[in-house]
Amino acid sequence: MPASKKAFALRLDPALYAAIERAAAADLRSANAEIEVLLREALARRGVTVKPPQPPRRGRPPREND
Repeated sequence: MPASKKAFALRLDPALYAAIERAAAADLRSANAEIEVLLREALARRGVTVKPPQPPRRGRPPREND
């Protein structure tokens, strides 16, 4: 898990979690990613802007020239 993500316990009603899992499967996401998307959408509807997450850097780091 990237260091920039905040981990915390979330207690949900089992029926609500099952619905989230179904929605996540339909969108080819994990339940965690689906919850994140739903929270961002709900905040956007309330006018709260959250900058999008930066994707992890991939590949070899640039070579340092001496």
